[in-house]
Amino acid sequence: MKRLFAMGAFAALFFTATSPVSGAQNQTMTQTNEPVAVATLGGGCFWCTEAIYKMLPGVKSIVSGYAGGKVENPTYQQVCTGASGHAEVIQISYDPSRISYETILKTFWEVHDPTTLNQQGADIGTQYRSVIMFHDAAQKAIAEKSKIEAQKQFTRPIVTEIVPFDKFYAAEGYHQDYYKNNPMQGYCRAVIRPKVEKFEKKMKEKPAGH
Repeated sequence: MKRLFAMGAFAALFFTATSPVSGAQNQTMTQTNEPVAVATLGGGCFWCTEAIYKMLPGVKSIVSGYAGGKVENPTYQQVCTGASGHAEVIQISYDPSRISYETILKTFWEVHDPTTLNQQGADIGTQYRSVIMFHDAAQKAIAEKSKIEAQKQFTRPIVTEIVPFDKFYAAEGYHQDYYKNNPMQGYCRAVIRPKVEKFEKKMKEKPAGH
């Protein structure tokens, strides 16, 4: 079941106060005069993946949301049931002159377990599946090559899906910057903070690059 213990009454206030955004709308919103590329990834709880990727130099913005399902404009509650078909994903806008798609995927393999089907730790369900949603043929080729290379690091088979991107729906407002805004919340302290601290240490030892 979803991290419902983390939400309580706070979540109820927002289910009717926010409206998801389609992938096309989101890409328009992130367009600037500076070079921008987009990556869409799912590696379990989007609170976790968002917190990690915000630390990478070259990442311009991140939106947590839902993708890969059939329900239009899904709510968090619908996604939590697993019936919507959507996965929790993050959509990353980044400067390709500062960070490559290869590096983004290298981080992806490092910060979650791609060998557990529809599960990351205590978070269980198809909404937590490991997935790379490629936006073009170049991303598809890079993702497939990256998966082959990453398999060398694991004894169990990688179950990550590599699928074409379709639509992206931004999650409700309270999900955005969740770790930053709720550092003392139980799930953040017990699950996200250790991941963030581990990744921070790794970055200091070997800074991220191309």
